[in-house]
Amino acid sequence: MATSRVHITPHMHWDREWYFTTEESRILLVNNMEEIMQRLESDPAYKYYVLDGQTAVLEDYFAIKPENKERVKALVQAGKLIIGPWYSQTDTMQVSGESIVRNMLYGIRDCLALGEPMKIGYLPDSFSMSSQLPMIYNGFGIDRAMFWRGCSERHGTDKTEFIWQSNDGSEVTAQVLPLGYAIGKYLPQDEKGLRDRLDKYFPVLEAPSVTKDILLPNGHDQMPIQKDIFEVMDKLREIYPDREFLMSRYEEVFERIEAMRDQLDTIKGEFNDGKYMRVHRTISSTRMDIKLIHAEVENKIVNILEPLAAIAWTLGFEYHHGLIEKMWKESMKNHAHDSIGCCCSDKVHAEIMNRYILADDMATNLINFYKRKIVDHMPARGDCDKLALFNLSPYAREEVINTTITLRAKEFNLFDDNGNAIEYFIQDQRVIDPGKIDRQIVHYGNYDPFVEYDIQFKHQVPAMGFTTLHIEAHSKGKTKVAEQGEHLLENEFYRIKVNTNSTLTIFDKETLHTYDQALRIEDGSDDGDEYDYSPSRQEWLLYSDEFDAHTEIKHEGFQSVANIGLRMAVPANLQEREERSGQNGYLDVQCQVVLKQGSRRIEVRMELDNQADDHRVRVLIPTPFVSETVVADNQFGLITRPTNDPAMAVWEQEGWKEAPVPVYQLMNFAALENASGGMALMTNGLREFEVISSQGNEERDTFALTLLRGVGTLGKEELLLRPGRPSGIKIPTPDSQTRGKLVCEFALFGYAGDHISANIMAEARDNVTPIQCYNKIPYNAMKLNVGEQNLPLTYSLLSKEKRGVVLSVLKKAEDEQGLVLRVYNPAESGDLEDAVSFNLPVSSWQQVSMDEQPLDAVSATETGFGAVKPCQAKSFLVKF
Repeated sequence: MATSRVHITPHMHWDREWYFTTEESRILLVNNMEEIMQRLESDPAYKYYVLDGQTAVLEDYFAIKPENKERVKALVQAGKLIIGPWYSQTDTMQVSGESIVRNMLYGIRDCLALGEPMKIGYLPDSFSMSSQLPMIYNGFGIDRAMFWRGCSERHGTDKTEFIWQSNDGSEVTAQVLPLGYAIGKYLPQDEKGLRDRLDKYFPVLEAPSVTKDILLPNGHDQMPIQKDIFEVMDKLREIYPDREFLMSRYEEVFERIEAMRDQLDTIKGEFNDGKYMRVHRTISSTRMDIKLIHAEVENKIVNILEPLAAIAWTLGFEYHHGLIEKMWKESMKNHAHDSIGCCCSDKVHAEIMNRYILADDMATNLINFYKRKIVDHMPARGDCDKLALFNLSPYAREEVINTTITLRAKEFNLFDDNGNAIEYFIQDQRVIDPGKIDRQIVHYGNYDPFVEYDIQFKHQVPAMGFTTLHIEAHSKGKTKVAEQGEHLLENEFYRIKVNTNSTLTIFDKETLHTYDQALRIEDGSDDGDEYDYSPSRQEWLLYSDEFDAHTEIKHEGFQSVANIGLRMAVPANLQEREERSGQNGYLDVQCQVVLKQGSRRIEVRMELDNQADDHRVRVLIPTPFVSETVVADNQFGLITRPTNDPAMAVWEQEGWKEAPVPVYQLMNFAALENASGGMALMTNGLREFEVISSQGNEERDTFALTLLRGVGTLGKEELLLRPGRPSGIKIPTPDSQTRGKLVCEFALFGYAGDHISANIMAEARDNVTPIQCYNKIPYNAMKLNVGEQNLPLTYSLLSKEKRGVVLSVLKKAEDEQGLVLRVYNPAESGDLEDAVSFNLPVSSWQQVSMDEQPLDAVSATETGFGAVKPCQAKSFLVKF
């Protein structure tokens, strides 16, 4: 065997939290950092130390030891302490593209305050790798990636060094750590101890290596510095004289790989194979309560807050970078692979949930603040209140809007700026205490009640902007009366029958597809742990259509609503299920299906009350066709995957670390289609699905969307789908049974043609970007001083067609007086030409990188995107 060079790199892998809390690890961090710095400062031979590629560790440290910032800075600038490029060790399958971009954006900015970041996409423990990472890395000037999990020869190479490409052709040199990031931990000084370990490791590391430069990372989770590493290296040279042992930084290994670039294989795609290392493919459904609020916060910041703040900035208000960075960082602490995977202790999950509650509260309140600032500065119209509608999509939207207004009146008129009455429907109303509106009213002895009206109307709102309606109290408006329709939900696109067994039969009028028995709920066992779903060896499946359901249909002014309620009696736990000894647990389901006029979106809200353990709950949507593949969105694009994995037949003989179950992640949608059209499943936080193949003679595939999974252990051994040792550690986590209430929202979207021509990606963004409303009345609990009331009642910042590229974000630039607009081509093949037009005069338009640095030498004023490659994201800086 060729002689190899063995690169020993001192490092620590720092899960901020896992089965231990952040505060427990912070105490160790304060201790370890002192040892690391002393050694780097005092020993010129001890050249490098890698601080796990994330700056959150430093943030935790400086909060306690601010006086050591200059010491850290000196070591970073000397190239000895290696930091960044991430803020936190992000997951890449559960979190959105914007989350990954911001993680690196803030991480690099944190690094630059101290010195230079490590320019490697370093994710040594994240559970799978998104196919879009090379493009994201290139967006930050990074062309090197290093990871451990998800790789097998099925991707097109059996080598550990290769060129990895995204769909758009972006590429990085990749170094896989075939045995993980900790094989050089706690190296012993004696020959027997070293041989016992390394005689097994060296063949596994050297055989697949193109360069024969192999890595022996000297570190582990929370591991203190190994003080005797040079004595160990002397011993290694003595035992293995044919190998060269060096203390290196990872960059030196990449230089060797790049020198042999012409001998490297080039591969594309995501790394999600559990053949050689566990990737925990079904972790997407652990602690669904946390997963749901995670997506809620992501969508709220990116799709609503940032574009709204950008609009407000163009109208003269401050863009609150500091507040937005704080909510991003609260969230990104949770984006670390263990944290968002939710394979932690119950105590840690409580911390994760609290961070999301804080970030959500910040985002919600800042959204309300911006809406209020804008509407406060509009001119008054008589004694009328205002109802402002905000559309944060880059094209006009006309849709049915449900909102709440507050008045001291028994009737009211709703009209537009031209005095045209807007027809509305009152869905519900209630009297509320005036003290809730403004304590000052009550303070002066005015106890007249207020009335909250839940109203519904249909209106058009301009692109990336707002329009304003007026509310005149004590005046008769144009009210709509609910019609007595058939026992069906029907609009231009669908006829939906609510079956007595609690399922729907959906007829798509355009494609003529019938989706029968849709929304059937499947309850099965879960003998897994927080990392992986695994069925019991004695499975017992129960379905919602086996239980009595109560259904009612209401036809409201602009929409029809079906309410379906049932209780599924299910086994209380695994033992009861395996013995078929009872159904002493239950799952209550309150399902609301809404079909609005003019909408292709069938909106479903399921409120679950889970009072059973050790089970998985999925909702099933059968399709009337069979498909070999399923498409879903990932970061800034789409990915097509097989509905069946042939390795399921052989994984046990081949000794896979876990079964390659075809359970996949989605961000906002997944779609199945045939020649005439298809069905997209658009979700708001539910990010795990499977396509169940037709059984027997049925010619149909069934979408299975996971609603919740209940397990009681962090890590468990000998699972049916994951044999062998426990993942993590075996401790009880009763909170991961996810008992109690959970609200799951998703939509069914039928379409003709294919998912690209039907603009499914843009439609899925709209699904998580509802029209925002703001009702301005003369009272507020908290006062603000108001400047000149000179803002327009209707405003549109920019517009583009719905087809073409999809908007990812609109935000103010971090360091420039301009806006950053990011768009991407959702298609997996074919370039797109597209443009945006602004309703303000543009003084400068230039393409920028993901870290907002200019890519073009000169700026133009023509606001086109140029050719956008398949699944490519492009960012532009616009100044006015």
